[in-house]
Amino acid sequence: MNQSHKMEHAMRRGAAELLPAMLCAALTACAVAAPAPAAAPPNPPDDSGAPSSIEQGQSPLDEGFDWTDRDWRLKKRIEALQDTKFKAQIRTMYLDRNKYDTSESEAWAIGGYAGLKTGYFWEHVAFGVTGYMSEKLIGEEDRDGTLLLAPGQESYSVLGELYADIKLTGDLHIYGGRKEYDTPYINRNDTRMTPNTFEAITLQGKCDLGGDKGTLNYMAGYFSQIKERNSDEFVAMSQDAGADIDRGVFAAGGLYKIGKFSFGAADYYSADVINIFYTEAKYAVALPRDLELRLALQFSNQSSTGDDALTGECFEANQIGLKAEVPVGPALFTAAYTQASGDADMRSPWSGHPGYTSVQVEDFFRDGEGAFMLRAAYNFPCLAGLSTYALWVHGSTPDQAGQYARDEYNFNLQWVPPNGTLKGLSLRLRYAMVDEHGVNPDDLDDLRMICSYDIPF
Repeated sequence: MNQSHKMEHAMRRGAAELLPAMLCAALTACAVAAPAPAAAPPNPPDDSGAPSSIEQGQSPLDEGFDWTDRDWRLKKRIEALQDTKFKAQIRTMYLDRNKYDTSESEAWAIGGYAGLKTGYFWEHVAFGVTGYMSEKLIGEEDRDGTLLLAPGQESYSVLGELYADIKLTGDLHIYGGRKEYDTPYINRNDTRMTPNTFEAITLQGKCDLGGDKGTLNYMAGYFSQIKERNSDEFVAMSQDAGADIDRGVFAAGGLYKIGKFSFGAADYYSADVINIFYTEAKYAVALPRDLELRLALQFSNQSSTGDDALTGECFEANQIGLKAEVPVGPALFTAAYTQASGDADMRSPWSGHPGYTSVQVEDFFRDGEGAFMLRAAYNFPCLAGLSTYALWVHGSTPDQAGQYARDEYNFNLQWVPPNGTLKGLSLRLRYAMVDEHGVNPDDLDDLRMICSYDIPF
């Protein structure tokens, strides 16, 4: 065994030993987070100012029935319960996709989620729990594949979140357990009935650098398992990525922001599976007539690690992206370009892809594929909350033989009343058409209708 494999083996063994202990500590922190009563000094002064004759370790009778500390604890528990925040959503979604090979996926489901997060017990420990469900309304077995239901067009329900939030300071937290996360390559990908959730332990914080020096947000952690968006089971991160081994993912990243400039990076390392590095910078430039040009640059690198368990061989893939957008009144105009390179296609093993040209159906990240996007969005002033957008993406012919250039067209119409009796309602219509430029071209059509309602508490 060479030196690098020894180090990876030690890392895996250390993580396997460390994670259960850290999760146990997170879930039992309520027993240790409360501040203990301060020990009495050897000779504390009495009310007159004179020292006391009570020896250290003694408990006088007149202090033995003082329930002040118990009352403090009870008060903090009551405050935590009073600060509990409930959340619930009813969601129904219909999806019909006619694929390139002329097969069809179709389903209609109803479900949603319900959960809560407590306030902080003893000012330091809170708990969160969320259950998700998707029930079949329409779903023929030979039209599987919409991801609205479990494989086989089956309904499902799952306890997707169960975690502890330990507040070390106001802006520094430890999260342990099963929880939603939103990072470029580990995120909810909430485009069906229920989102991805993850079993992990993470440290997340925010640092105000003071004055006009900006802020720094950061995160580091270990992700052991994932519940995919149409599943009721948690599986190892490596297995979900496609490798036949049991590995987790070490992740770390940060985002620096000052004024209209931001720069961030994140890295995701899974031993013997894959390493993903992502970085992005954004900046806004003032233009005449009170306009603003928003610029963004991104870069992703993916490579095999260790024993190459994902594909059986070494690989490396890259994608660079540029984006520019200009808001004009209630409209927003966007142009973007991405270019993939390396010796393999890019991957999104645990989330939606962060590429600027990743849209409703295609990600446009095949090896050697360049993609150009034009997008226009508009908020209708005549009806608050009504918006629409349309876009076009052209993807060039990739390097792999048998692959062809593609054009995707998207149309989206959404109404989200911002106030009034309908606040919390969301109605959305999405349509996509993909035109593949093959020798025998086949098109793909994707229609989605989504209605959701956030139940107020």
